[in-house]
Amino acid sequence: MTASISRRTLLASSAAVAILGVPQLTACTTFNDRAPIDTVGKVDFLTPLPIPPIAESTVANGIRTFALEAKTGTSEFIAGKSTPTWGYNGAFLGPTLRATTGETVRVKVANNLPEATTVHWHGMKLPAAMDGGPHQTIHPGDSWTAEWTVEQPSATVWYHPHPHGQTEAHVQHGLAGLFILDDTDDPAELPHEYGVDDIPVVLQDRSFESNGTFATPDRAVSGLVGDTILVNGAIGPVLTVASERTRLRILNGSSARVYNLGWSNDQDITVIATDSGLLRKPQTTDRVLLSPGERVEILFDGSAGETVILRSHPQDLRMGKAMSDGAGANDTLDLLQVVAAATLTPAVPLPLTLIEDNLFASIASATIQESRRFELSGTLINGKAMDMKRIDHVLAAGAYETWMVRNIHSQVHNFHVHNARFRILSIENAEPPAYLQGWKDTVLLPAGQTANLAVTFGDYTDPDLPYMYHCHLLWHEDQGMMGQYTIVDRKDVDDAPRSINVDAGMQH
Repeated sequence: MTASISRRTLLASSAAVAILGVPQLTACTTFNDRAPIDTVGKVDFLTPLPIPPIAESTVANGIRTFALEAKTGTSEFIAGKSTPTWGYNGAFLGPTLRATTGETVRVKVANNLPEATTVHWHGMKLPAAMDGGPHQTIHPGDSWTAEWTVEQPSATVWYHPHPHGQTEAHVQHGLAGLFILDDTDDPAELPHEYGVDDIPVVLQDRSFESNGTFATPDRAVSGLVGDTILVNGAIGPVLTVASERTRLRILNGSSARVYNLGWSNDQDITVIATDSGLLRKPQTTDRVLLSPGERVEILFDGSAGETVILRSHPQDLRMGKAMSDGAGANDTLDLLQVVAAATLTPAVPLPLTLIEDNLFASIASATIQESRRFELSGTLINGKAMDMKRIDHVLAAGAYETWMVRNIHSQVHNFHVHNARFRILSIENAEPPAYLQGWKDTVLLPAGQTANLAVTFGDYTDPDLPYMYHCHLLWHEDQGMMGQYTIVDRKDVDDAPRSINVDAGMQH
């Protein structure tokens, strides 16, 4: 049930918040009175892990063309019960798009949903008119075509709806899919056979009514937090691997839940990539924190006949216990069972270096063109709610900038920047963990934390259509925790418009 905070809980939370030096809860704040969930040993792992199909495409005149149809459907997550869902080219989720650095891609999107939507290419550098944010609305029965050249290294990016004020609802219905970018310079030693030793893992949480339909749990602290985990749309999935080494491309596709990933046998996790590309060298860690929208690529090195579970452990999001419970931060969740076959294909040694990335050095030596500061509080950024007509910042094409992002709130947030890649310079004035020192587009910010980012932007210019930056906890985004920036030629920064005609900019 949902209840207002008791006086005792409020005092305890306020004391914790006072220690952090961040604002206390407002009187109107409510959240779930829920106990932590522990599913260890309670999940029946009986369903083979579904693998989203690779999207069909055609190549003509140097352009790779995909077709996506957003439509309604029904899915069976619980045996014998039907759940109304939305999906791309199917009932739930969507196919995996795949392209290579240097290719021009074209995606034709048809909207056969009962309401307007958009399709945003999360993690992609591309023109603002192709970004698929809230300005590129596709009305029911209409279609929209996005076309751009892939001008970034290999990465696991993804696509999802981004309609202003309705993103959480559209994603919760089931609209999401992966977009894998390959690069001819990628190490050949890494697993790369999709669905065999290169496995997509989309983590989502849901709650269900007794009749099988999705329930709408209270937006406790950070948004919708469900009590049941879906992996690629399956409850209790089993992945049987036939190689000593398997690559898992993990996406946190949840609305609000943060996962603290680890193996059930406490073996190290080998991380080879984060949101926007490969790390310079493999890194090992015991836990990986993954907030909504973030991706991580890890390697599972198994022994013949071994069974291991990918598990989410409790995490410290710097909130009081009641608020942490409401956000699911104290849950312990069995996610995916991995079973190694009796006979495994041998793994080749990992290269010591995955990429030679000179951009890190160039950022360190570059003249920073601008430093900006962003404060996250409530559902506001720098004290402002999203305004589709307002341009908050104008950037120079190809800029290197430093962004200080401070969460001054008593709740968890994260921060995503469209059309950009960044390196985390520091978190709380300390160097980030080694596995977070690669290219990112989304950063987790527990209550009271500050991250300093070195951000690189693309060269596409458009003074009239903006890109977004926002909290990727989807309910916060829908409530207005988002801002807009445009990119123009350096000589035009001072004279660029600070507002836009929304009607003229809508694409449909």
